[in-house]
Amino acid sequence: MNLGVNIAGVEFKNPVMEASGTFGSGMEFSEFVDLNKLGAVVTKGVANVPWEGNPTPRVAETYGGMLNAIGLQNPGIDVFCRRDIPFLKQYDTKIIVNVCGKTTEDYIEVVERLGDEPVDMLEINISCPNVKEGGIAFGQNPKSAEDITRAVKKYARQPVIMKLSPNVTDITEMAKAVEAGGADAVSLINTLTGMKIDIHKQTFSLANKTGGMSGPAVKPVAVRMVYQVANAVKLPIIGMGGITNGDDAMEFILAGASAVSVGTANFMNPMATIEVLSGIENYMKQHNVEDISDLVGIVK
Repeated sequence: MNLGVNIAGVEFKNPVMEASGTFGSGMEFSEFVDLNKLGAVVTKGVANVPWEGNPTPRVAETYGGMLNAIGLQNPGIDVFCRRDIPFLKQYDTKIIVNVCGKTTEDYIEVVERLGDEPVDMLEINISCPNVKEGGIAFGQNPKSAEDITRAVKKYARQPVIMKLSPNVTDITEMAKAVEAGGADAVSLINTLTGMKIDIHKQTFSLANKTGGMSGPAVKPVAVRMVYQVANAVKLPIIGMGGITNGDDAMEFILAGASAVSVGTANFMNPMATIEVLSGIENYMKQHNVEDISDLVGIVK
């Protein structure tokens, strides 16, 4: 049975990885999960300089998921290269670095810095607020999305995955924009913007007022968007949004995703990624499928 997948020329031993920001850079979870079993480890967002993130409280539970407004807190590219890459290189898994920034120059600085590092792919988080455009996310305007993709591709030595925000009117417009900019792959969906109010304190549950909603409640939206993108562009897709088990993952694969990322489920169950992988294997056995690629996007 072949679980291997090829995304933009990179060979993964299987299609399961975890979603950026839900796994640190692997260190925290390595006590629970054998990282050698994952197709890839996707790091937490890395910026050109350390980011403090948002004020607390910045996480709130919601029905069927959670809200987070961490604000991409990270120690910056210097610490990341010195500490996290050597740690991940101990394992037989691909390394995908999630890159964030507030300006195009920020992204380019990180991408250039990673050019000589032993990492396999770059995932560009375009849900970051673009400070030069008045705070609208790079990924909410097709022209901005195309421009940032083109700028990053000019400097990137590794294949580039553009991570799409679902907070748009038409996700296919964004996918076409990053395809036009030269993206090698896309990942979707990032979190949906949400809000929770504490009725007893009569205030917002998050200091930031709004946060990114993730977890099982977003899965139907995510599957729909993956299906739409798969039928709008020719790029390989990494699907995510509410995956907690193998059956959830199979929905994304049948809709058109070549690989899947497990996010919020890691907080409830540190073994979620491994359980998703065995669920995919069981599905293939049940349906007598020899090659996972034969299932990608077969539901039309």
